[in-house]
Amino acid sequence: MLINHDTRCALDAVVDLLNTAPDEHTPDTLTDVGALRAFVERNAVSGVGALDAADLAAVRNVREQFGRVFAAPDAHRAAELVNALVAAAGTTPQLTDHDGYDWHIHYFAPGASLADHLAADGGMALAFLVVAGERERLRRCAAPDCRRAFIDLSRNRSRRYCDSRTCGNRLHVAAYRARQREAAGG
Repeated sequence: MLINHDTRCALDAVVDLLNTAPDEHTPDTLTDVGALRAFVERNAVSGVGALDAADLAAVRNVREQFGRVFAAPDAHRAAELVNALVAAAGTTPQLTDHDGYDWHIHYFAPGASLADHLAADGGMALAFLVVAGERERLRRCAAPDCRRAFIDLSRNRSRRYCDSRTCGNRLHVAAYRARQREAAGG
């Protein structure tokens, strides 16, 4: 699957944002404005000025909406969710070339809030996956103690774990040890 640079960056930001959410195994890591600023810097989100508690609340709401897209039972529901997300962000597509990158499209309006910026760009990136018939690439880690989000960009759509070096390896080692115990009779 061919994904251009700005779409890939938007998808990476969506996944990173989703993975700040709490679940039964990990706490919420997007709990204050400092954590929000770290998210912005980690994802090189451009054009972000001062942030406050209202930005934090709005971005957490966008995170929840992205989570609903990942959990959508089918493409029709995913499309409805993406359409609502992008419409609420007030998209204003515009061509731009900044920060050393060639021409690409920003979907957020000039001066948009961080939440609208993320909703517009991330929503459109998710829309491209739906349009391409690739919604099944939106995944959650198959490890029972990890539900981190990821986008399976493998050629054969076979990725099961958020990180094969941690979750995948840990499960493979556990399965190996269980087979060894069983073979040893115990």
